[in-house]
Amino acid sequence: MRLTVAAFSGTILGFFLGILFPTLSLTKINLQSSLFPSIGLAYVEDKYSEFSTKSIRDALTSLAGNRRSKSNGFDTLDNTKIWVPTNPRGAERLPAGIVKSKSDFYLRRLWGLPQKDPSFKPKYLVTFTVGYDQKDNINAAVKKFSENFTIMLFHYDGRVSEWDRFKWSKRAIHISARKQTKWWYAKRFLNPHIVAPYDYIFIWDEDLGTKHFDAEEYLKLVRKYDLEISQPGLDPSSSYNWQMTKKKEHGEVHKDAKERDGWCSSAQLPPCAAFVEIMAPVFSRDAWRCVWHMIQNDLIHGWGLDFALRKCVKTPHKKIGVVDTQWVLHQSVPTLGNQGQADGKRAPWEGVRERCHKEWAMFQERMANAEREYFQEMEIFPFNFSIDI
Repeated sequence: MRLTVAAFSGTILGFFLGILFPTLSLTKINLQSSLFPSIGLAYVEDKYSEFSTKSIRDALTSLAGNRRSKSNGFDTLDNTKIWVPTNPRGAERLPAGIVKSKSDFYLRRLWGLPQKDPSFKPKYLVTFTVGYDQKDNINAAVKKFSENFTIMLFHYDGRVSEWDRFKWSKRAIHISARKQTKWWYAKRFLNPHIVAPYDYIFIWDEDLGTKHFDAEEYLKLVRKYDLEISQPGLDPSSSYNWQMTKKKEHGEVHKDAKERDGWCSSAQLPPCAAFVEIMAPVFSRDAWRCVWHMIQNDLIHGWGLDFALRKCVKTPHKKIGVVDTQWVLHQSVPTLGNQGQADGKRAPWEGVRERCHKEWAMFQERMANAEREYFQEMEIFPFNFSIDI
């Protein structure tokens, strides 16, 4: 009877062990104080070639660790949470050492070890929103930016591969979405966590003549005059709207200008000061972090944004300026307007221009409402409250 019971029990035990380890051939195991949870595997032979011995050993070691956690009253897989409140939102469950909250546009190799990738990293970023018809102008402009710049092209016409005719294009970043503006691209692809490695970010139009411009020399003056937001002066022969952005003949940088009567409510407010236009702005890393959050997701033309940029800089009448000794020619090529849609008897550009004006009014209203709500919440009642944008 005893032999029968022992044999039966052994058969049942062997059956359950077979279910637990159906794919592993355990050639040798070392038992420590107990069978579970302290299994030490000296060698595991894998029945399937796609799994390495080390991988299975690591998996079983992890399994043993989880069982030890359960024996101490914790269920590592289900209940225990790594909670690090200083981690970025959404990553609180991760151990802090594995969190990488920032990225970049540095190109990586498909081979070799990551730590052996080329160590040179550009310090600045320049973006152009382009159509292929402006290829010669962009080719000339890119040559004004040294290897210290990452080059990024936003393609609104879908023609990307044709740019391979230029040698520099092979190291550029290309992003294509048809009939979109640079502010649409900027909101979606220039997140502050992505562009964090760059000291300055240039967000430029495609119709700028750069004969009298050198990017490295430009940034020397930006640093010299401690500008957080800037632009090169506009050649006097350019099409321009504001005296502030027109190139001055004397001096390296100017931060204010005499505008037409009644156009400025204060000498320290746009467009007489603290003002650059949206055609060729240059942002410091810190300024862009603020501006990116201010860009509205659905307002893609950016009209009115230039009047509000000052809100992202302390003492804006000192930190926003125009560099006169490095200037550009605004050629006013209406390429993006031609990407519009004809409506009845109206040309494509007319609908585009109409939306520009509507977005400006919408942005102004949103900013005014947001500031008004903030003041009310804080129980602050500025005398004769108004917003200048």
